[in-house]
Amino acid sequence: MSLSAVLLAAGPTPSPTPSETTTPAVPTIKDAHESASQAATWVEQNWSTWLAIGLRVLLILAIAAVLRVVIRRAITKFIDRMNRTAQAVDGTALGGLLVNVERRRQRSQAIGSVLRSVASFVIMGTAALMVLSAFEINLAPLLASAGVAGVAIGFGARNLVTDFLSGVFMILEDQYGVGDTIDAGVAAGEVIEVGLRVTKLRGDNGEIWYVRNGEVKRIGNLSQGWSTAGVDVTVRSSEDLDKVRATIDEVAERMSKEEPWNELLWGPIEVLGLDSVLLDSMVVRVSAKTMPGKSLTVERELRWRIKRAFDAADIPIVGRAPLALEEEAAADPTAGMAAPSAYASTTSPQSVAATPLTPPSVTK
Repeated sequence: MSLSAVLLAAGPTPSPTPSETTTPAVPTIKDAHESASQAATWVEQNWSTWLAIGLRVLLILAIAAVLRVVIRRAITKFIDRMNRTAQAVDGTALGGLLVNVERRRQRSQAIGSVLRSVASFVIMGTAALMVLSAFEINLAPLLASAGVAGVAIGFGARNLVTDFLSGVFMILEDQYGVGDTIDAGVAAGEVIEVGLRVTKLRGDNGEIWYVRNGEVKRIGNLSQGWSTAGVDVTVRSSEDLDKVRATIDEVAERMSKEEPWNELLWGPIEVLGLDSVLLDSMVVRVSAKTMPGKSLTVERELRWRIKRAFDAADIPIVGRAPLALEEEAAADPTAGMAAPSAYASTTSPQSVAATPLTPPSVTK
């Protein structure tokens, strides 16, 4: 049989329908086997790399967590030791004179909070950068973006940053603390709370001032070191100065031996001498070094005792204004009047001389 007869017997070959040409071929078992083989080969080739990266990340995170816990606990123990030291001297003479437990407690807590926050930020930030580096991520664009964002935040929140940094340095330098009486320029009063951003002051009238730390340009602490109590006693200029001095010295000696003034007074009460001498009075200056913040209390008590001692010694205390040298004469009512003018009279020679000449009449 010829080839042409075979082709005619088989008939024409049917052309594929559109659906048969567009339908994708169903994957066979062989194709799935080949894909699985390729995936297994890729995993076999890269599993060691991924395992090494995973172990490195876990090691970084574990070291960072352990280091953070250790440092935070060390800071906490250090702060607790500071508080125990302050509590150990509380109630003693040294504690009453030099240590304010509440001030030490708040200051130590603020320092501990700052140190813990800084330690956590540094440790976790470094760990995050090391993890990204372990995944072979380029950190240069990230660091550049972080730098730009930091600059933008710094400009936008510069007041907040200034307040925070000022508060940190105020606490670290111990410029003032709870219980101190300060003059911060914008407000004055007793410190009731010291924060990293705001300081609370209790004014003389009971008001509470919230002072931003960045706004404080100068601070006058009236509770550090020692204070000076000064009392001015005004007596008549005819009084015996030796008697006045002896009376004040007796008051000072008795006061310095009594409780609680013997602890509030850090030095002897001294008569400095005459502060001023007038015609009918003279001012005697009395001064004493006292515990910080107790000068007003000592001054009030000293005035009370001096007044009672002067009354017992028949030494009057005066306080009126000095007498004038002489009574002023009554003002002359004509003193401010001008002298009469010669031109007021039309018949005076001055007026006649100043009268304009009458022109002669013209005859026709």
